[in-house]
Amino acid sequence: MASFVNVSLSSSQFSTRWPPIRFHGSVRQDKIYFFNNISHRSLLVLPLKCSKNSESEAETSVSTPSPAGDFTYKLSAAIGGVGFLETAYLTYLKVTNSEAFCPIGGGTCSDILNSDYALVFGVPLPLIGMAAYGLVAAVSLQLTGEDLPLGINKSNARLLLIGCTTSMAAASAYFLYILSTKFSGSSCSYCLLSALLSFSLYFVTVKDFGWQEIQKAAVLQLFVASLVILTLNTSYGNSMSISSSMAVIELPYYGTEITTPSSPFALSLARHLHSIGAKMYGAFWCSHCLEQKEMFGREAAKLLDYVECFPEGYRTGTKIIKACTDVKIEGFPTWIINGQVLSGEKELTELAQVSGFKESAQPS
Repeated sequence: MASFVNVSLSSSQFSTRWPPIRFHGSVRQDKIYFFNNISHRSLLVLPLKCSKNSESEAETSVSTPSPAGDFTYKLSAAIGGVGFLETAYLTYLKVTNSEAFCPIGGGTCSDILNSDYALVFGVPLPLIGMAAYGLVAAVSLQLTGEDLPLGINKSNARLLLIGCTTSMAAASAYFLYILSTKFSGSSCSYCLLSALLSFSLYFVTVKDFGWQEIQKAAVLQLFVASLVILTLNTSYGNSMSISSSMAVIELPYYGTEITTPSSPFALSLARHLHSIGAKMYGAFWCSHCLEQKEMFGREAAKLLDYVECFPEGYRTGTKIIKACTDVKIEGFPTWIINGQVLSGEKELTELAQVSGFKESAQPS
């Protein structure tokens, strides 16, 4: 591209001494005077501009993503999409209070996902993860194109991406520490998968930054990581103090003994309820469940289809078994007879009427 060159030269460099000019013939004296005085004048040199046309001067370079950078953003979007699907599934389970399918870890996986550490200031942790993975995937996809929404330039978008992936990696490191200290011997496949995805996103993003950019973003990364750790510590510190202030209830399972004898009516009703698939759901520590069994008597109670919702005992935070969760038990005892839900203790005559029992014998 052409440019301006300012040349500062003294007049002496361009002064030329002309010899006196003599003319023969009739030459006017004023002309002779003019030519002779040229020697006393300086040659003036004007600065000149040598350039291409004006359109070339106005050209601007259009930054296009390099193949390596484009691949990085596509990879980040793919990893973010996988994380979004995983956390969306866990969020659905949390909202619907359903049990997670744990290919590795079995029951311990559900215990971890349903523990106090699965909430941050009352917000389900999978929901926060779903938002983070979704943001990473969206920003990464935008970085593969030319135009970014809301007027965000690529430099700010990349800082947003490194900040988000740093927060996710810091949170995953914290949760791995919790998993190894608070749940020693337990395994959670979803927790490990999320940690792997978070660390992968962080390293993939950092790899695309140059050394100078990493130095500039170091302060941002340290700030974000510190803020995440401080937030999690504060949340769990508050929840743990609330939990510790509450009395921990722990009841090992024990059987109950029915002492009253069964009447003929109770025996006939119990056989009828068993034949139509009626079920009674209860808990070993429930006094009303025991009283309901006493109404049937010792022999008839053995004929009932009774479902114990806490077969392993009860401890604060323990969830009822899936068979009880599926029928949405709200209290004990609960009867399910011909699809009809009956809550609380019921008289034998009411159970006979609901079940369609036509025995002529009357309860004694």
